[in-house]
Amino acid sequence: MYDQFYGLQGRPFQLTPDPHFYFESATHRKALSYLGYGLAQGEGFIVITGDIGAGKTTLVGHLMNTIDPQRLTAVKIVSTQVEADDMLRLAAQSFGLAVDGLAKAQILRQIEGFLHAQARAGRRSLLIVDEAQNLPISAVEELRMLSNFQLGGQSLLQIFLLGQPEFRDLLKSPELEQLRQRVIATHHLEPMMASEIEPYIVHRLSLVGWTCNPHFTDDAFAAIYAATDGVPRRVNALVSRLLLLGAIEQLGALDGHAVQAVMADMGIDEAEPEAVAPSALDAVVEGAEARPVVDVPARNVEAIAAVPADEIAPPALLEEIAALRVEIASLRAAQAHVAMTPSVDPEALKDCFTLIEERLSSLEARAQEQDTALRRVLTLLIDWVEREERMAAAA
Repeated sequence: MYDQFYGLQGRPFQLTPDPHFYFESATHRKALSYLGYGLAQGEGFIVITGDIGAGKTTLVGHLMNTIDPQRLTAVKIVSTQVEADDMLRLAAQSFGLAVDGLAKAQILRQIEGFLHAQARAGRRSLLIVDEAQNLPISAVEELRMLSNFQLGGQSLLQIFLLGQPEFRDLLKSPELEQLRQRVIATHHLEPMMASEIEPYIVHRLSLVGWTCNPHFTDDAFAAIYAATDGVPRRVNALVSRLLLLGAIEQLGALDGHAVQAVMADMGIDEAEPEAVAPSALDAVVEGAEARPVVDVPARNVEAIAAVPADEIAPPALLEEIAALRVEIASLRAAQAHVAMTPSVDPEALKDCFTLIEERLSSLEARAQEQDTALRRVLTLLIDWVEREERMAAAA
């Protein structure tokens, strides 16, 4: 209904995960970095956890859309509290193997043969297991056994495990000590920051032909964040109902009062929105801190050295951002009390904000350059590992 009223080409806030609407928040960017690092290693387990509605499934869908099928065969299964043997059958069927009625030993031989054929064809194999928190220990152990398949000292199968936070508790079980030793990276998807709510909503609306109708006010974004804590699925549910209300009431602008009305209708307790909108510094600092720190093998030093040194932001960048954060907090406090403090010149405060915003723009550009450089390093690592694999195979 609301899509027709506002002239949208689809419904951008459906609750069903859709990788087409993937939004790269700071925490999702970090998760992708870990997944990319894992792919470069070509072995072991990567564990991604997140609360319900954090965007794990959408993240995986986006990853699979970006994978080159000529280089990597990736399949995904969603666990439903299956036991070890059923997990083995699910994995085999995901790779397109016919295993109905076969004994476990025969299934294992089929999987091993398939993985060997993929390796000989120059393709690596990736198994993604979603909702891993539903798996019993026996099924998780079966996955570890699958990771034992090797050819020429190289692992034939890499596994990504995604689940809710309780999956981390499952991994702490004494029975899974061997699997824990094979986990090469983990990341927990956090909710979006307050400064990411507006870009998130605008991003999804823009994909369906939004032309700023309806218009969202600043207090609407603040109220949406306060009501949802930045959890993507909660944001989707609330904004979808908000657009429906706008269509029924024929509203051209959606403000904080409209959000409060929808919250009352949905039975969501009212939350006090933040009095001051987050600074752009929040996104910059989060992006700077979100880079995974990994141990790079010495054989890849030459590849990393090929990246221009000036593209890597110096440590002083974070110190400068922290100083600007303090200065902005001080200026905001002065601005809030300007009416009671005649000695403070409002125009002078305005000039200070202008200078700081210009400096922030410069820092954001440098942070983007750093992100580009790190992604380039990751690409070099992947190419380096694959080249060594080809040389080893030729030898």
